[in-house]
Amino acid sequence: MKSKKGKLIILSGPSGVGKGAIIAKLFANKDLNLAYSVSMTTRAPRNQEKEGINYFFLDKVTFLAHIKNNEFLEYTNFIDNYYGTSRNYVLNLQNQGYNVVLEIEVDGAGKVLKNYQHKSDIISIFIMPPSYQALEQRIRMRASESETVIEKRLNKAKEEFKVQHQYDYIVINDDLDEAVQEITNIIKDNT
Repeated sequence: MKSKKGKLIILSGPSGVGKGAIIAKLFANKDLNLAYSVSMTTRAPRNQEKEGINYFFLDKVTFLAHIKNNEFLEYTNFIDNYYGTSRNYVLNLQNQGYNVVLEIEVDGAGKVLKNYQHKSDIISIFIMPPSYQALEQRIRMRASESETVIEKRLNKAKEEFKVQHQYDYIVINDDLDEAVQEITNIIKDNT
């Protein structure tokens, strides 16, 4: 493990763009020295999601207490659920020398990019689908949400596309392996 402080790697993009698949492949490369920032959320777990691995699942009262105590690096309300990143969780991993991957929706990423004290410690990457139609197909293929939620996610994606210029890098996930290689190169060039 590296002795120097790790970077905070922000990976954002619309729901369904393939962030999870990209992250799984990135973590297979041990040379990147990655640790995953496990976020807190008030939404219910999806199939196969595990407490402390995918998210820390909290009730709304507990989440709001964390907000009141200023314990989040960022937090947001997205489609009627709260999501947040524990400040101490991330900083502890960085201080251990890990490059901390923060998979986050764009509102939260904007807060981190604006408020994080050590800007030089951040690598921000926006992941784009090859097209809006491809994104819609990916979201529908998951078959895990109602039509109302799917429509909310698609409408949100249109708004998220507008902020991609706020990131250091934009990567199009048309071919998974190519996207992973591009992100791997970005991380290596910046650490």
